[in-house]
Amino acid sequence: MTPGDQEETQPLLRPPGGSAPRGRRVFLAAFAAALGPLSFGFALGYSSPAIPSLRRAAPPALRLDDAAASWFGAIVTLGAAAGGVLGGWLVDRAGRKLSLLLCAVPFVAGFTVITAAQNVWMLLGGRLLTGLACGIASLVAPVYISEIAYPEVRGLLGSCVQLMVVIGILLAYLAGWVLKWRWLAVLGCVPPSFMLLLMCCMPETPRYLLTQHKRQEAVAAMQFLWGSEQGWEEPPVGAEHEGFHLAQLRRPGVYKPFIIGISLMAFQQLSGINAVMFYAETIFEEAKFKDSSLASVIVGIIQVLFTAIAALVMDRAGRRLLLALSGVVMVFSTSAFGAYFKLTQGGPSNSSHVDLLAPVSMEPASVGLAWLAVGSMCLFIAGGAQALRCLLAGRCLLHLQCPLHSGLCP
Repeated sequence: MTPGDQEETQPLLRPPGGSAPRGRRVFLAAFAAALGPLSFGFALGYSSPAIPSLRRAAPPALRLDDAAASWFGAIVTLGAAAGGVLGGWLVDRAGRKLSLLLCAVPFVAGFTVITAAQNVWMLLGGRLLTGLACGIASLVAPVYISEIAYPEVRGLLGSCVQLMVVIGILLAYLAGWVLKWRWLAVLGCVPPSFMLLLMCCMPETPRYLLTQHKRQEAVAAMQFLWGSEQGWEEPPVGAEHEGFHLAQLRRPGVYKPFIIGISLMAFQQLSGINAVMFYAETIFEEAKFKDSSLASVIVGIIQVLFTAIAALVMDRAGRRLLLALSGVVMVFSTSAFGAYFKLTQGGPSNSSHVDLLAPVSMEPASVGLAWLAVGSMCLFIAGGAQALRCLLAGRCLLHLQCPLHSGLCP
C-alpha cells in the first residue's frame, strides 16, 4: 500500500490524540439503520411459513400450486438484484439516510400488497417489492452504520448487520408458527415502519456531508452522534473516495482480491443456503415431519447462535480456517440429509412422520431418522452462517487493502 493509499484510509473526521468519543446516540442511530437488515431477514424468512399455508388452502381461498410456490420463494432474489443496483446509485446521490428512508417504502408496500392479495400475481408482486427493498437495505445499512460509528465500536456495530438479518429470519419462523400468512405480512410492515420513524430523527453521516462540502452540518451530526464537536480535524481532500475505473483491474492488488472475493461469494450462494431459508418448512414437510414449523424454528435459532459465535471467534481462529471448516461441515451435512431422504423413500414403514419431540421409546427408528434430518440441517446452517460471516468480514479486509475503498468498512 502506498502512502497515498494510506492517506485515503483515514476517516474524514478524527479525534486528536486518540481520544475516544463517548456519545451514546450512535447506538440508537445504528439500531435504527439495523432495522433495515432485520426487515431484510424477515422478508427472506417469510416464504418458509407462508408457502405451506398457501399450498394447503382450499378453494375459493387463494392457493399456490407447486410452480407458483417455487416462484413465491425465489422471486425475492430478482428484486434484490435490482435493489442492489438501485441502492448503489442512491447511496452516493441521495445520501445514506435518504436511501434508508426510501427503502422502507417498498418494504411496507410489498407486505401491504401481500396482505391484500386476491390472486397469485399480487403475491408475486409483493414479494418482488420486498426483494427490491432487501437489495437496497443490504447495501445502504452497512455503509450508514460504518460511517457513523467511531473506530472503537465500528467492528461491533458492523457485526450487528448480519446478526440482525438472521434474527429477522428467526422472527419470521417464530411468528409463522402462530400466525396465518396474511397476518404475518402485516407483522412484516412493523420493522420498516419503525425504521422510517427512527431514521427521520437521525442525521446524515458526517462523511457524506463532508463529501458534499457541508462541513457545518457534518460537525452538527458529529456532535449529535458522538457527543462532541470540538477538536475534530478534516484530512486532505485526497482522502475522499475516488471513482472506480476498469483500467484499475489490471493491477494485481485489485484484480486478485476481486476475483477471490467474487468467487467465494458465488460458491457460498450456490451452496443452497438461500433455498433452505426460503423453503425450510416446505423441506421439512417433504421430509414427512409432523411439526415442520418447530424444526424450522430450531434451524433459525442455530443460525442466530452460530452467526454470533462466528463474529466472536473469527479474529482469533482466522477467516481461512473457518471457511475451510464450514465447507467441510456443509458437505457432510448435505450428504447426511440426502441419505435421510433416501432412507425414507421406502414408504410408510420408513417414514419419519413423527413428532419431533416424541420420546425415544416411541418409534425409535423413526425418531432417530427425524433427528438425523434436523441435525444435518442444523449443521448445514451452522456452517453456512460461519461462511457468510467470514466472507463479509473478508470482503471488508480485502476492501481495506484495496486503493479503491472508502476506508469505512466495519
